[in-house]
Amino acid sequence: MSLTLATLLPGLVLCVFGAALLFGGKAFAALCKAFPRSPAAAVICFGGGALWFLYEVWHLPQADFGEYHVILTIGFALLAVLAFSAIPDFLAVRGLAVLVLLSASPLLMAAYMEYDHPQRLCMVTLVFVAIAAALYLGASPFRLRDAFEWLFARTARVKTAGAVLLGYGALLAVVAFTY
Repeated sequence: MSLTLATLLPGLVLCVFGAALLFGGKAFAALCKAFPRSPAAAVICFGGGALWFLYEVWHLPQADFGEYHVILTIGFALLAVLAFSAIPDFLAVRGLAVLVLLSASPLLMAAYMEYDHPQRLCMVTLVFVAIAAALYLGASPFRLRDAFEWLFARTARVKTAGAVLLGYGALLAVVAFTY
C-alpha cells in the first residue's frame, strides 16, 4: 500500500463519519446507539474481522508457527463461531476492534522508514490513537455504548465531534497528496 493511499483512506473514513455526525441527525444517532448490540453489525464486523484474522493465520510464515497453521486456523475458526453463541453481547464492538487492529498494520507499514515525509505523522498519530481505543474497547466493549450515550446527550457535543472528525479527515485527505 502506498503512503498516499494509507493516508487518504483514513482521511475519507473520518470525513464520512464526521459528516454523518454533523448532518445525520437523529437517524444516525439511533444507528450509533444500536450498533454495540446489533446482531447484523456483529456478523459484519466480527465475521469480517474473524475472516481477516483467519487469513493471516493461514499465511503465517514458518518462523511464526507456520507449520501449525492448519491447526491454528481450525481452532480460531471454532472460537469465532462459538463467540456468536457464547458472548453475543457487544460482539459488534469487539469485531470493530479486531478490524481496527488488523487494518493498522498495513497503514503503519506504509509509513515505515518514510523519514523524508514528516507529514506522515498526521496519519500515524491517528492510527496509534485508534489502536489504543481498539484495545480499550475490545476489553470493555460496553464503554462504546456509554460513549455514544454521552456524545448524543447534547447536540453541541455531536456537532463539535463531527466538525473535529471532518476537519481532521480533510487534513489527512490534503496531506495524502503532498507526498
